Amino acid sequence: MNQDEQEIQVSTAEQRSEYEAVPTGQDGKREKQKKKKSGFGKGFAVGAVTMAVVCGVMFWATSGLGLLSAGSSGDLLNRDTEQKIESLASYIQSNYYEDVDTETLEEGLYAGLFDNLDVYSQYYTAEEAKELFDTSVSGTYCGIGASLQQDDDSKAVTILHVYDGSPAQESGLQEGDVIISADSYEAASMDLTEFVNHIRGEEGSQVHLVIARSGEAENLEFDITRKNLVLPTVSSQMLENHTGYIQVTEFTEHTAEQFEEALDSLQGDGMTALIVDLRSNPGGMLTSVCDMLDDILPKGLLVYTEDRSGKRVDYTSTDEKTLDLPLAVLVNGYSASASEIFAGAIQDRKAGTIIGTTTYGKGVVQSILTLKDGSAFKITTNRYFTPSGTCIQGIGITPDEELEYEFTGPEGAGYSVEYDNQIQKALEVLQQ
Repeated sequence: MNQDEQEIQVSTAEQRSEYEAVPTGQDGKREKQKKKKSGFGKGFAVGAVTMAVVCGVMFWATSGLGLLSAGSSGDLLNRDTEQKIESLASYIQSNYYEDVDTETLEEGLYAGLFDNLDVYSQYYTAEEAKELFDTSVSGTYCGIGASLQQDDDSKAVTILHVYDGSPAQESGLQEGDVIISADSYEAASMDLTEFVNHIRGEEGSQVHLVIARSGEAENLEFDITRKNLVLPTVSSQMLENHTGYIQVTEFTEHTAEQFEEALDSLQGDGMTALIVDLRSNPGGMLTSVCDMLDDILPKGLLVYTEDRSGKRVDYTSTDEKTLDLPLAVLVNGYSASASEIFAGAIQDRKAGTIIGTTTYGKGVVQSILTLKDGSAFKITTNRYFTPSGTCIQGIGITPDEELEYEFTGPEGAGYSVEYDNQIQKALEVLQQ
């Protein structure tokens, strides 16, 4: 995700991939409004990760619940309420400037039940639920394998990264290419979230892209066959002094496996210290982050949850693996939920140094349940606590070394770890 200066999360440019929104914004600025299609809000919806993504950190539960029926909600669906709903619906259907079908109004009623709860609770139609589970929770999607960015002013859509082995790479797409259209849908005519839907599709189907490329006098055209892909949520490299660097962009079903592969590779190359970069990671699956912490920490408490009745559930490491190396964790104001569980466990158990700025402050857990008609809902069911017993909801985690991000390279230079002051601070701390 951090490919150049503009991609570091202090940027105000809106960045999304073809599979999910990537949160951006000024470091430390917290979005409290409930916006389903905002970058950071949708990241929570994935945390699936939300968690899943969908929710930042969350449990994913499938339920045999049937459709809600009148009378099942106590006094909510009394005669007065039903009459008021019928009156409002009748007026809408008679006076709204366009035709509105009954199904649309019914979906609005279901969604409205969650609108006055917290920012994380939400209703999903059957179509939205399928997308949520297929992409955000499972960490897979069907597309071309490229992350995209849309300019706030011009609405131009640029390819930020082409993933190895993806249809995009095999077709010859390059980073920096500007997508003019996808199947005749013009990129600049809509928001990126909507445009991405025209790039994704069924496995084996094709999408026709028109591309503008620097140095080419005319636009280029590509017919790319979509395929199912696993979201790459982990990247790694070896820095100076045999210091390993692992960046985790979110916590999906496959993240722990990707993290372990990166960890094993770095250890095989002689890693003597490790930096884990969780900056602007909106969260993800509780099981995923606990599996990752289990690879690092000795036996002991990682995090615990409590529901409204005070029932407590502990999540612990097994001590089968332990990373006995100096460790630094990078965070910022958009590191949330599962990212905060990771940082909180490392900090409370004194296993490493947290560097950056105060995290987002999401200390609650969501559950997702499906209904028989394929629709689903996500609802906040628990608070979570770091090993020391701290609930960071609305507070966040204060780093051990507080440091605002600053790009230190010369004007016009692209992003590099050597110009990232927070990474450089981590290297300094790990050598002490």
